[in-house]
Amino acid sequence: MSLFRSASVVSGLTLLSRITGLVRELLIAATFGASAMTDAFNVAFRIPNLFRRFFGEGAFSQAFVPVLAAAKAQQGDAATKVLIDRVATVLAWALLCLSVLGVLGAGGLVWAMASGMQQDPHGYGVAVRLTRWMFPYIAFMSLVALGAGVLNTYKRFAVPAVTPVLLNISMIFAAWLGAPWFKTLGLEPIYALAGGVLLGGVLQLSVQWLALKRLGLNPRLSWRWSALKQAWADAGTQNILILMGPALLGVGVAHLSMLINTQIASYLAPGSVSWITYADRLMEFPTAMLGVAMGVVLMPQLAMARASGDTARYSAMLDWGLRLVVLLAVPCALALLVFPKPLVAVLYHYGAMTDFDVQQVTRALMGWGVGLIGIVAIKVLAPGYFANQDTRTPVKVAVVVLVLTQMLNVALVPVFAHAALTLSIGIGAMVNALWLLLGLLKRGSYRPEPGWGLFVLQVLAACVLLGLFLVWANSHFAWTALRAESLKRIGLLASILLASGLIYFSALWAAGMKLRQFLRR
Repeated sequence: MSLFRSASVVSGLTLLSRITGLVRELLIAATFGASAMTDAFNVAFRIPNLFRRFFGEGAFSQAFVPVLAAAKAQQGDAATKVLIDRVATVLAWALLCLSVLGVLGAGGLVWAMASGMQQDPHGYGVAVRLTRWMFPYIAFMSLVALGAGVLNTYKRFAVPAVTPVLLNISMIFAAWLGAPWFKTLGLEPIYALAGGVLLGGVLQLSVQWLALKRLGLNPRLSWRWSALKQAWADAGTQNILILMGPALLGVGVAHLSMLINTQIASYLAPGSVSWITYADRLMEFPTAMLGVAMGVVLMPQLAMARASGDTARYSAMLDWGLRLVVLLAVPCALALLVFPKPLVAVLYHYGAMTDFDVQQVTRALMGWGVGLIGIVAIKVLAPGYFANQDTRTPVKVAVVVLVLTQMLNVALVPVFAHAALTLSIGIGAMVNALWLLLGLLKRGSYRPEPGWGLFVLQVLAACVLLGLFLVWANSHFAWTALRAESLKRIGLLASILLASGLIYFSALWAAGMKLRQFLRR
């Protein structure tokens, strides 16, 4: 299976996931607006998601996938199945203990995440109760991440990419039907979303398990103490745990930055946490469709290329990924910088969302635009290190970037308020990506293929034309005033986005770029 076809499958299904996620956010925004209740939910939902980065697709996946890919390439399927069973057993025990501790310590977790919410005692109490209900979600999603690692290693990319849709659908029904029902029962409607989160976790894990069962790779969990000791002592498990050490620190650094930013936002104007969350959702479209899709596809393939000693293929795959980053992420970043308000207005400006909310989300979105290229590039560059079972270097870079990010917050928050929080992370991501790239070049692991100079000039020329068109479209139409004509506004945005794509790729073709080269890898 070609890398491009695999990445296209993941990207397309990820787009479906992000569309349903956007519908979810639209419905939540229209139902609850940007209020203390949405802040409470967003803080509570971030807590299990933060821990999921440790035990799920973050540190665990960074360590698990390279070891799994090496076992598959060097030892065969039987040994790989034993490794899967033993790792799953250790993970399940760890998740059980963590879930119990998380439910018991929900109050302390909310205080650590957003102590400023204590300014509203009711909202703070709701956040604590939501955290208790949603914390077990981490167990479902971490096991889903294990299943996704196995499926991606065996080049079954579709199921892991589509399962997030199930969470979004569950939350859509929770907001649409559950919230009004809870209100009739005299309960706070926001609690319905917690039920949607848990149901989504159960559905995702069930679908993953069925896919693994078809391959004969569904993990066999053992709850016997002797089995846990045997699984813990396994050489593959120990290797993963050793690699997870630096990876845990790296994920911890990234989420320490998020924790600090959420703390800062909780002390700003009410709704700040929600404004940033809504901007995050829009930013996730390009980062997930480009960065996540390529990272998912490249990680196991890079690891197997390294395990088999094929350094030429390893370097060529990195080159292909980085060219796609430049080709697709640069115009997306440009759109977030010069065309943010129409995107926010069309997608969020309904129900309880006000013109002021649109403006605040727009400011946060522009901050993401500054760092989008770096955020996407990291998804390609970091697997280059993880495939070498080097989890230390990305961590060292992340620690320095964390310090830089918080220094930027000190300087920028007084000027740009909540928008400074996304801007500082964006600038930090650009520094992070550049540092990782220079490291791979210095090691000789990545050798750029010929033609980069001309390629970059072609992309920049096409972006100039695209930028002029988007600046005109941004200023020519009264996007917030068209609120009463939602269908007209949606159609207008769709037409402009279609025209933007035609302008950009036509300009690339006119400049002599052969786009077919990206299909051959």
